[in-house]
Amino acid sequence: MTNQYLLDAPLGKTSEYISEYTPSLLFPIPREGKREEISVFQPLPFKGVDIWNAFEISCLNSKGKPQVYVATFIVPCESPCIFESKSLKLYLNSFNQSIFDTKESLQTTIENDLSATAEAPVQVTLWPLEQGQWIMANRMDGTNIDHLDVEIHDYNVNPELLVTSDEIVEETLSSDLLKSNCLATGQPDWASITIKYKGPQICHSSLLKYIISYRQHSEFHEQCVERIFMDLRHHCQTEELSVYARYTRRGGIDLNPFRSTEAVYPTNHRHFRQ
Repeated sequence: MTNQYLLDAPLGKTSEYISEYTPSLLFPIPREGKREEISVFQPLPFKGVDIWNAFEISCLNSKGKPQVYVATFIVPCESPCIFESKSLKLYLNSFNQSIFDTKESLQTTIENDLSATAEAPVQVTLWPLEQGQWIMANRMDGTNIDHLDVEIHDYNVNPELLVTSDEIVEETLSSDLLKSNCLATGQPDWASITIKYKGPQICHSSLLKYIISYRQHSEFHEQCVERIFMDLRHHCQTEELSVYARYTRRGGIDLNPFRSTEAVYPTNHRHFRQ
């Protein structure tokens, strides 16, 4: 099912630039198919959101003057569908020569269209540049494990690399070495990741090798984070677990999936690589 959707998706294909509002450009991809691969069924074993930040949104006001905005889209992980990223970019470009009298009318339009595509309520926030404020954070939360001197030759996802001890701990670990590939184009996706858990202590070097094993893996951002969550939950027997990845920007958009056993939500702080 997922492969057929990818055949029809605009990602990886030459696309016409449409500069007037065209909601049909949005392309949904069901979450269900990839979730079945990692034994995720209803009710979901996690809570969370996908946080999209878009830095290239513009329209015209009633006098024809360009207006420029920055936006955040928050998609609940319970949504049946995700957005194909290129379709989102094409959709946002379609506002460039479209007239919207107010920021509120533009925001409402985007919110309605994204919610219809995801088949769930999507929260949309727009900021004019003169009002926008963005908190910057240099690194992800937690102890960074990238300094560990590991040897690894496995670059396809291998959860068997994960090792735990009998000691029960509560800790937060991070890495800037997460890299996977786009499922449609094969192009690299780069991310920093934070893993917060309570349970048997995960050997830090084994976790780093597991993260690196995604290096030749092809999957969308949201799917990678859910796979990491499920692997840690199953192989490490965590009592509590949160996984948060901040991906670098593509086409003026970054995507940051968060999955957790707890009803908590992450900060949307931009990181040095973003």
